[in-house]
Amino acid sequence: MSQGPNRREMLVGAGAAVSALAWTPGARAQAARRAPFTIVINNSPWFDGFRGAVEAYEKESGNKVNLDVNPFGGSLEKQRASVRARDGQFDLLIMNGLYYQEMYHGGFLTPINDIDPAFRLDPQMIRYDNTVYWNAAAKSHDPSGKLMSVPVNGNIPLLLYRADLYEEHKLKVPETWDQLLENAKKLHNPPRIYGIVQRGARGAPNDVSYDWWPYLYSHGGSLFRDEPKGDYTITINSPQAKEALDFYIRMAKEAGHPQTGGLAQAQIIQNLATGRAAHAMLVIAAWSQLDDPTKSAVVGKLNAARVPGSANGKPAPVLGHWLAGIPKNVPRPRQEAALAFLNWFQTRDAQLKYMAAGAPPVRQDVLSDAGLMREPKNRWMGAMAQSSEFVKLMWSVPEGAQIGDVLELRLNQAVIGELTTTRALNAIAEESHTIMERAGYRTGKIAAL
Repeated sequence: MSQGPNRREMLVGAGAAVSALAWTPGARAQAARRAPFTIVINNSPWFDGFRGAVEAYEKESGNKVNLDVNPFGGSLEKQRASVRARDGQFDLLIMNGLYYQEMYHGGFLTPINDIDPAFRLDPQMIRYDNTVYWNAAAKSHDPSGKLMSVPVNGNIPLLLYRADLYEEHKLKVPETWDQLLENAKKLHNPPRIYGIVQRGARGAPNDVSYDWWPYLYSHGGSLFRDEPKGDYTITINSPQAKEALDFYIRMAKEAGHPQTGGLAQAQIIQNLATGRAAHAMLVIAAWSQLDDPTKSAVVGKLNAARVPGSANGKPAPVLGHWLAGIPKNVPRPRQEAALAFLNWFQTRDAQLKYMAAGAPPVRQDVLSDAGLMREPKNRWMGAMAQSSEFVKLMWSVPEGAQIGDVLELRLNQAVIGELTTTRALNAIAEESHTIMERAGYRTGKIAAL
């Protein structure tokens, strides 16, 4: 699904550009004074970039922003408690792509245009599979629904590869999984170097399922038959899904780490940073560690590409992004203060500051800036820019968190050989169907493999 602006957004784009002028440097005297407000956020690798943007906003506007910083799970629990209280503690929630659904479905957020009818999401802001919108009646991310959030981080997997080895062996950047496997086998020389390292571990919240999902989608598989239209028939055990899982395991056996089933994100980063992996799929948040001479032995040797796709399908980088939403149960002055920050944050100038502070921008024109791309430290930007139109959400239902636990267990069992791919996928389908049926969705299941 294309992430470009729709017609309605193009018509109001000029208005967004005018509003951005109010936030140019030196305009502090003209900026409206706002009430202090509090952002609850997780301490991710990109947090320093976000903090740098907040500090720039405070300096330019004179307004005060409080940051409540927590581990991943702690941030989620604080958000859950705050939105259910009579008076919310937090005014801006930084929500991960795996749990924001709970906030949408639960009705805990205030639609942005209920706070300011004139607010418009800048046409250059990436929509991330339209997850910023919510149609409560249809329970879908319909762009004609209400604007519920503003993206703050676009974490998606990129294919990271050893550019120095590619040059040495005269390899071409792969566009398909078959090409990736061929390249990985050519560079596979264990234990000195593995052709590819994959997240095969059972993680919390998601390791093996997140790593496998681009394979699933690009092979034509899916969790549900037609989620956007409300058909939650379970299709995870389709022949296409089996082909994707069979290939994932084949990759591990023929060119991967011998303990793929025990590798989580931290171990993937470690293998790349120590020069023991030729390829891996990682979110861009890991890049700063891999290009840091104090943490990495492969500084300047890695490059990034869009994740591959199947021979007959498009690439499908899966979302692990972050969205900013404003809860209903906080006073209007604090809601308005939070929205003023988001209006500033979406401008090109703010996104350049965000990037300079160390976080990937969420504006397509910044990601696609040819001048910025020419800087060696920004060599990941082209892959991110090329990925925007292909990004895919894993699921849009809050029950996805429960299904995620099922996926992690059964996929890990398939990777380590405890279950065949057929049995693993049939088990996922059966258990996911039970979850959705108990929750009252219009669901069903296809025939077992």
